[in-house]
Amino acid sequence: MNHNFKTAFDGRRVLITGALGFIGSNLVRRLVELGARVLLVDSLIPEYGGNLFNIAGVEDRVQVNISDVRDAHSMRYLVQGQDYLFNLAGQTSHMDSMSDPDADLEINCRAQLSILEACRKYNPGIKVIFASTRQLYGKPDYLPVDEKHLLRPVDVNGINKMAGEQYHILYNNVYGIRSCALRLTNTYGPRMRVKDARQTFLGVWIRLILEGKSFEVWEGHQLRDFTFVDDAVEAFLLAAASDAANGEIFNLGGDGVISLTELAELVVETNGGGEYLTRSYPAERKRIDIGDYYADFARIRGALGWEPRTPLCEGLSRTLAFYREHLPKYL
Repeated sequence: MNHNFKTAFDGRRVLITGALGFIGSNLVRRLVELGARVLLVDSLIPEYGGNLFNIAGVEDRVQVNISDVRDAHSMRYLVQGQDYLFNLAGQTSHMDSMSDPDADLEINCRAQLSILEACRKYNPGIKVIFASTRQLYGKPDYLPVDEKHLLRPVDVNGINKMAGEQYHILYNNVYGIRSCALRLTNTYGPRMRVKDARQTFLGVWIRLILEGKSFEVWEGHQLRDFTFVDDAVEAFLLAAASDAANGEIFNLGGDGVISLTELAELVVETNGGGEYLTRSYPAERKRIDIGDYYADFARIRGALGWEPRTPLCEGLSRTLAFYREHLPKYL
């Protein structure tokens, strides 16, 4: 991946929704390094993962707007004059989507349409990169899962994210608003939410092991792949910088496949100690569990040259080191 990102982003105006969250803030840091003029939009609603500490050290080099993507009037103003929009704002909790489906609908579906309408009316030349999810596939019919797989979400979150994704592709195809979508899978790394499982179970494991507590592995035989956040950021930048991404949907993936029990053992080994307990799936979680999942990312490798570069053991080591130093900021 020898893309000249400096040419693509130096001096360009970049809007990031959900920018104070996990992936958004890591993307902010990379874009600042590249010389972009970055406008951060985040609601800082506690349940959704935004954290001002995520931009510590670069806060004087960016502009922050505390705003909600559900506010159509704000988004109409904020999209104007921007060269790129990284659309990462979203409700990520599968369980929250089931207990409060209306809020999930507003954020992951209705607000996405509103954002695209603002682009169409006030900045049709913008390039939009949407953060989608592997949750759209539901329980896989085959492995690895490619982009041709049937979409069959198992929860409200997946249905609304599917609609949000398809709005982006529709606006690309019908209105020429250059848009694409990345289907993320188990992204992890520094600045992820660790105080609960609203973003990823791995974050909870990291927090508990650093607190000297045991963590739970539910059943443990399920297979997964994991994308380190720096690799995910690279994919977002490639998708933004390349016209080959326009109108496309791409899976991201990891550098290998691992069972949850093997992952738990690797976390303990990498940490230099700790313990975990194997439990049965909680009933409310079991209903929306998808079983084994890992991605075929050949399409984005072929089109944009992306592939995961960070081995899982290295990514875990860097993540644990980050939270050893900064855990109180994430509790």
